[in-house]
Amino acid sequence: METVLESPTKSIVIGPGRSFVIVGERINPTGRKTFAEELKAGNLDRVRADALAQVEAGAGVLDVNGGVPGIDEADLLVRMVKLVTELTDVPLCMDSSTDAALEAALGAYEGKALVNSVTGEEGKLERILPVVKRHGAAVIGLSSDERGPSPDPQVRLRVARKIIERAADHGIPAEDVLIDPLVMTVGADPDAGAVVLETIRLVRQELGANVICGASNVSFGMPGRAELTGVFLAMARHAGLTCAIANPLSRETRLAVLGADVLLGVDRYAGAWLKAMRAEQAAGS
Repeated sequence: METVLESPTKSIVIGPGRSFVIVGERINPTGRKTFAEELKAGNLDRVRADALAQVEAGAGVLDVNGGVPGIDEADLLVRMVKLVTELTDVPLCMDSSTDAALEAALGAYEGKALVNSVTGEEGKLERILPVVKRHGAAVIGLSSDERGPSPDPQVRLRVARKIIERAADHGIPAEDVLIDPLVMTVGADPDAGAVVLETIRLVRQELGANVICGASNVSFGMPGRAELTGVFLAMARHAGLTCAIANPLSRETRLAVLGADVLLGVDRYAGAWLKAMRAEQAAGS
């Protein structure tokens, strides 16, 4: 199963046997006080810088989030989307919890976007899925429902199946639903890594869906975050992860997914790996 995302000038294909896709996470004010204040003031300079830097580092898709309390999120998200589209040629992931902001951003976008996200909660499914369908987008389905994220991978699998089925009811094909198995921090739950890796395996085996996750969540609150996230990404890639919302500016992240593609035979004759190594050597010389 393959998921196709499109900008006005470029297509990205996500799927098993394809190169791993990093969805650049940095155009997001959550936890970034200075960035949030700049957005409130109408200053989009950091949006511009983060977009260009992430694409240069290898992001195949860019996540765009305008969730700043106290402002018109729909208006801000539209302005951010238009700016990033002018600057780069990669497809975008519209990141908002409100259907009004998603509706506005998708309406302003020329291409097939990814929507981040919907859960298995009935109310959210009925609010978000019609928006996704109207604009011909793809959507991320979080493996959580009214009960919250379960510690049981089988329960998370059932929620994922429900999301795919509800999406089909709205005319959204299975290939346009990317399942997020919900990465939790191992700093709070020692079993969080094992649970999400098993959920990834089950989703790929039972549903055949593409799997995405917020990779850096796994290391939140831990020392050596970049290294731990990199190890997780390599293991998750082997379990069936096909893309991740992550920081492409992290060397550990880039090398983890590039190396996994080599070892899994996706990067035939290590072409992408060798290109990355030569670029590093040239930059250091």
